[in-house]
Amino acid sequence: MPLRKPNLVFDRFKYLSTMKKPLLIIIIILVLILIFPAINFISWAFQEKKPVNMIILDKTVPTFERLNHRSLVYVLTSERFVNKSKKRSFSTNWDYYGFVPMRPVRERQFKKRDFRVADVMDMAEKNDALYYTDTYGVYFNDWYPGIKKTRRSRKLYGGLNNTDWLLFSEMRNRNKLVMLEYNTFDFPTAGLERFKVEGLLDISSTGWIGHYYSSLDTLSKGFPVWIAPMYRNQYMKPWEFKNAGIILLKENNIIVLEEGTHLKSAMPVINTPEEFTSEFKVAASVPFDRDFEIIDPGSNNVISEFTINTLPAGDTLLALNRLTASFPAVIREPRMGNTYYFSGDFSANKIPYWTSRMKNISRFKSLLYSDNPDDGRRFFWLYYKPMINSILTEYSSKEKK
Repeated sequence: MPLRKPNLVFDRFKYLSTMKKPLLIIIIILVLILIFPAINFISWAFQEKKPVNMIILDKTVPTFERLNHRSLVYVLTSERFVNKSKKRSFSTNWDYYGFVPMRPVRERQFKKRDFRVADVMDMAEKNDALYYTDTYGVYFNDWYPGIKKTRRSRKLYGGLNNTDWLLFSEMRNRNKLVMLEYNTFDFPTAGLERFKVEGLLDISSTGWIGHYYSSLDTLSKGFPVWIAPMYRNQYMKPWEFKNAGIILLKENNIIVLEEGTHLKSAMPVINTPEEFTSEFKVAASVPFDRDFEIIDPGSNNVISEFTINTLPAGDTLLALNRLTASFPAVIREPRMGNTYYFSGDFSANKIPYWTSRMKNISRFKSLLYSDNPDDGRRFFWLYYKPMINSILTEYSSKEKK
């Protein structure tokens, strides 16, 4: 049988086509990667803008990351709330009062962006909303590197002062939207301002604050060096905790709750009843791995609760200190419903800020966090973002009526 004469042109074309397939696939993937953000950015840009004048106060800004108000500005930007006065999206760098780090970093310079008593009435009249994200402040050990870490060092700036309280009071008296967050009236806020804030909010603080740690081993990364000595001084026992757990502090008192001994699981959880999950579009249950405080809600409505999953030994420790395993996470004043208090460090979320200008990013939120309970991004996507957006949207709709 004679051999087939090779068709050199056909074989060459077939060879080149085969070689181009991987390249073609790569080009298609790259195009899709580029087109998707572009389409979503354009869709975001052409959304209807929602003008709002908001006062943001953040006194705890030890880095240029501005973590303690960054996620609030993310929500404002993502949901197309714009600065009514400046007619643009809110800026993490410029649209806040508080501690302002300055460049170059090596010089460790900073300034204070404050408002005066004389400005309060005008600010309260012209603004629609107020959010105090963090008043704890910045301390010597935080700002100057290489210093031995202690529980507290000299304050450079921080604490809620009388002017801050007066603005909050005037905004509330005008039925404006007011949101306050963890540590508003705790250390280093003076006793008088704390008393006035608690009275205006109709809540009282127990003085206890808490934090979850993935490991209580003193050698684990990020574990405060001063906690073990504090425990030894109070209980006259060695520090032998290794597992995950929760540390509760009140002045010079400490409670240690360890997983396996005092807790079924160490991570605190925020639980929300069905009536409020539908109103605020939040998850019914979401882990929370940051600072929180224990308060008495008074006559306020409790929207969500912190729950610590205790064992009998943990219940006993809490009961000895007149505490329970459940306490308020979010409260709302019952009369006008325009004042909220978040008793956790809600606004400090590490998120990819560039996604704030992509309209449909929430549809892909499951790709932006893991199923690991220790992944704090879950809290932002499942709770904080929908909560803040719902509060702002509801308030805006009431103002239009």
